[in-house]
Parts: sequence; structure tokens; C-alpha cells
Amino acid sequence: MNLPRTLVTAAAAAYAANCALGASVAARWVDTSNMRWVHHGLYIVTSVTTAAAVVVTGAARSPAALALAPAAVPLFLLQRHGARPLPRHTRDALAAAPCYAAGLVLARR
Repeated sequence: MNLPRTLVTAAAAAYAANCALGASVAARWVDTSNMRWVHHGLYIVTSVTTAAAVVVTGAARSPAALALAPAAVPLFLLQRHGARPLPRHTRDALAAAPCYAAGLVLARR
């Protein structure tokens, strides 16, 4: 098993799942008003797996670490700015997408 690749994949999957849930709630396809902890839990999983992926890929001297590390900024802003206004929350969330995409590509090399 390639631990750096696995962690980058897990971080990207957690990010994608969180974005999918957030978009579904914003589109009113899913109602999580009684279970907001699900979205918050996915955010925590995303943040923790991203941090672990950066540390492990950095220790392995993988270029994926440099690609994924800037995702920490939008993840921090999401927590700092909150969910309102929704357009800002969406921009903050989507700002991390290129980091995860590049991290996945570089981790697979």
C-alpha cells in the first residue's frame, strides 16, 4: 500500500463528499436541518485527512504535498466565515478544488 497516495485519495474523497452534500442542501434536494452535524463532521474528516496527507506526502518528499497544502487556506476560511452568505461559502469551498485535483494527479505519479 502506498500511504501518501491513499491519504491524498481519502482527503479528496472527503472533500468531494462534503461538496456534494453542501450542494445538495443548497439546491434543497436534501434537508439536513435536523442533522447539521453530518456536514460539520465531513468538514472535520476533510480537514484531518488533508492535514495527514500533507504531512505524510511531505515526509515522502512527494510534490503532492506542495499541491495539497494550500487547501488549508480555504478550509480555514470556511470555518472562519461560516455558511452565510452562501455565495461566499461556496467560493471558499470551491477554492480548494484545484489543490485536491493537483494533489491527486501528483500522488499518482
